[in-house]
Amino acid sequence: MTDAKTLPTALRGWAEHEIGGVDDVRDASHPRENSRVWELVRADGCRFYLKVSPHARMYERETFALRHATPALGGGRAPQLRASSAEHLALLTTAVPGRPVKELLLTAAEEYEAHRQGGLLLARLHAAGDLAGHWRVEAEASLHAAAEGADKHLDQAGDRLTPAERRLVRDLAAQLLMVGPLPLGFIHGDAWPRNLLWSGHAAWIDFERSRFAPVVQEFVPLACGVWADRPRLRTACLRGYGRDLTREERHVLKALAALDAVSALVRGEAYDDQCVTARGRRTLDRLTTGVFA
Repeated sequence: MTDAKTLPTALRGWAEHEIGGVDDVRDASHPRENSRVWELVRADGCRFYLKVSPHARMYERETFALRHATPALGGGRAPQLRASSAEHLALLTTAVPGRPVKELLLTAAEEYEAHRQGGLLLARLHAAGDLAGHWRVEAEASLHAAAEGADKHLDQAGDRLTPAERRLVRDLAAQLLMVGPLPLGFIHGDAWPRNLLWSGHAAWIDFERSRFAPVVQEFVPLACGVWADRPRLRTACLRGYGRDLTREERHVLKALAALDAVSALVRGEAYDDQCVTARGRRTLDRLTTGVFA
């Protein structure tokens, strides 16, 4: 454990006040500078996770999700919130059985079932929570907000895009401003395979980007990731979800994928992450050649 990721004494004391004495602490942070997560193990072997959110907004979103939405997934299908501290932007949760599907060597049948169950859980999540008041207003404005941020991302991307690619992204972003009403719900917001756990049963973790939004926004990470190489996993996920995307949702997904691609090119270079850069480039190539689906 590096000094930067050592659990601060004050946080350990807060956690032990909530769950009792801790015998072992393991750094479980993601390999990025602002990730601060620790696995805590009590003497009885029970495991918990202590997470410090990088931003107040992420802390608020994850706290809300764990209190009001994730119980709809069922026991063992998402972390349970044991305590939260607005002072430290910290959340203390139970551990969920399983490991991320991207880290497992699964058979084709197991992988299909993991993504099918993942889609089933997303359907439950999307139906959770009370979509009313300012939550509905925020959800209905989500696509407009995405479209209005296109020029900023394109400016940041600079010459990483060709003139034709820039025109395509701008055209797709503009179309988001003309979309009619779409199904809304409470989305995970970061539905990458790294957040989908498998132990014979699927579970989702990391809800810091969760929010009310058009549910099609949930599928952007998948459409720009594993669905591109393994369309059978798209079939599995949507089978579990209970329906295919509508024609309008599929069109919106293309536009959102274009914005994600530009963002990936910028972030990939900023963090020297070749995988993120490659993902953005591949998505743009699929969009320009007309094979994105």
